Amino acid sequence: MPHPYVLLSAAVSLDGYLDDTGPDRLLLSSPADFDRVDEVRASVDAILIGAGTIRADNPRLLVNSPERRAARIAAGKPEYPLKVTVSGSGDLDPGANFWHTGGDKLVLTTDKGAERVRQLGLAADVFALGPELDWRRLLEHLHSVRGVDRLMVEGGGTIHTQLLQQGLADELQLVLSPLFVGTPDAPRLFGPGTYQSGRLRLLETRPVEDVVLMRYEPTAPGTGDLPSAADHHWLALACDLAGDCPPSETAFSVGAVVVAEDGTELARGHSREAGDPVVHAEEAALAKLDAADPRLVTATVYTSLEPCTHRASRPKPCARLILDAGVRRVVTAWREPDTFVTAADGSGALAAQGVSVVVLPEYEDRAKAPNRHLQG
Repeated sequence: MPHPYVLLSAAVSLDGYLDDTGPDRLLLSSPADFDRVDEVRASVDAILIGAGTIRADNPRLLVNSPERRAARIAAGKPEYPLKVTVSGSGDLDPGANFWHTGGDKLVLTTDKGAERVRQLGLAADVFALGPELDWRRLLEHLHSVRGVDRLMVEGGGTIHTQLLQQGLADELQLVLSPLFVGTPDAPRLFGPGTYQSGRLRLLETRPVEDVVLMRYEPTAPGTGDLPSAADHHWLALACDLAGDCPPSETAFSVGAVVVAEDGTELARGHSREAGDPVVHAEEAALAKLDAADPRLVTATVYTSLEPCTHRASRPKPCARLILDAGVRRVVTAWREPDTFVTAADGSGALAAQGVSVVVLPEYEDRAKAPNRHLQG
């Protein structure tokens, strides 16, 4: 099920701390950057923070600009984004600013935590995620039930860490502040563990008064049947590559990208590439790699149309080429229709050989776009 676009927002000192250990919150951003954050808040459907951040910082999480609030209303949105907090225990302070400012509030918690939250009588909706916090289910609930397309996560560090480690963050907006904290037990932005983000791709860097904003996006594919945020980026690229195909009345236009486990793009290709009238996208991409490349066994192939299982133009269909290359994961947007081959099932053929096949149907229309002339 689709998730919202997840944007992580944080400010850190030069030595990587979110705060010091003093009684008052350490202000890391500049006035101009606070206004930038206000603009980002006005652009999203919901803002999420952890219960620990409510206790430590007591934030209001408002859109402060009257003009931005008015623009939201004019666009048919609530004056303020939905305010969301996550608490496994349900240990929340009823007197915190979070509950008494802004618009609607939502508490996402465990079954046990929900009992405690309801006893507090907070002016907020409560949704129990099960016996434990489940970030995928949480994001699915926000998107499918609450209508959240863009989610801004403002902390704390534990939540940022978990979302990146599980490959669920689409973007990181990090502000670097020109000061040092230097206290070993002060809170850091990211904790230890294995991160499913790969080498982050830099989207933007710019000064905002005396701080520097850096925008990154993760690049690493998901694992097995579990999609990552980066899977969406790579599949969108494959769909775009399909638009580069020379037109044909007898074959689909398809794009493909091969991506290593760490998020490195290994190769890309598209149908009828380089003047070859019968080459397929996956075939074109895999042909650019050494068959002995050790990265292939942990790579992901992204293809706008599921790999073929039957073809007359080459000895091997693309599903067989993928298996021979040792690739164990494929992400696709569109199941092959019966236009040229009856009962095509590339996804099923790959899955039967132990390959994890992930279908992201929200990209189907994008994959079909360069093939509209073949569909009736």
